[in-house]
Amino acid sequence: MSNVFVQELWIYPVKSCRGTRLQSSVLGARGLDGDREWLIVDERGHFLTQRSLPQLARIVPRLSATELQLGCEGLPDLTLPRDPAMLGGETVSVTIWKDTVEAVDAGAQAATWLEAALGVKARLVRSSDLTQREPDAQWRQGLAAPVNFPDGFPLLVCNEASLADLNARLPASLPMTRFRPNIVLGGLDAYAEDAVRSLRIGAAELRLVKPCTRCSIPGVDQQRGVPDVSPLAVLMTYRYDAALAGATFGMNAVIAAGVGETLQPGPAFASA
Repeated sequence: MSNVFVQELWIYPVKSCRGTRLQSSVLGARGLDGDREWLIVDERGHFLTQRSLPQLARIVPRLSATELQLGCEGLPDLTLPRDPAMLGGETVSVTIWKDTVEAVDAGAQAATWLEAALGVKARLVRSSDLTQREPDAQWRQGLAAPVNFPDGFPLLVCNEASLADLNARLPASLPMTRFRPNIVLGGLDAYAEDAVRSLRIGAAELRLVKPCTRCSIPGVDQQRGVPDVSPLAVLMTYRYDAALAGATFGMNAVIAAGVGETLQPGPAFASA
């Protein structure tokens, strides 16, 4: 597939909080560097997302090489060391979907800040070397695919033309940020990403292994953190996948080669 290019790169340092658009990103073993390193959990250690707390979108993470800074309107910023060893918190068990894994608690100051931002008791945890998760083996094509705290896969790839087609069917156009991709492609026909099996970006190779089934989060305004126009009902009319029991938009990806490579917008090569 010729004329394919990477249009945008995104990470989400704290799962289900605001995303960060990047001009370049190092491809780590667990996905783009810094993506979903942190997770917000309830008092039982169960993960929290915009499905139940749309106001998470109002929390704005800023990630540097050494620090995570969280911002939210009406609150002073919270700054934490990015290195798990520097947090000084205890190792705790947290649950994300069917996985229970180890993570490092970010401490009482972070918990107090989150309660003020969200209006519920919550704690912030950081992934570490002890955090061991991978997607279901049936989708990994035999490849190792360690992850931090995404729903399932190291990377999510979306197509700008697919969004344009969807928007033509909706009462109001939605930005791509509603779908929280890591990589946005241009130069493909609408939904051509469904047929892409390998995506090369420089020396990196990604395998697109599973369509992404969609929940309620694309119906959350990512700037205001409130429910808004949802595309789900429309997607269900023409993108329903019976085998996956849901409407799909975008493709989940694992890393076949190129850990340590720097990705940036520009030419790519897609093959079926």
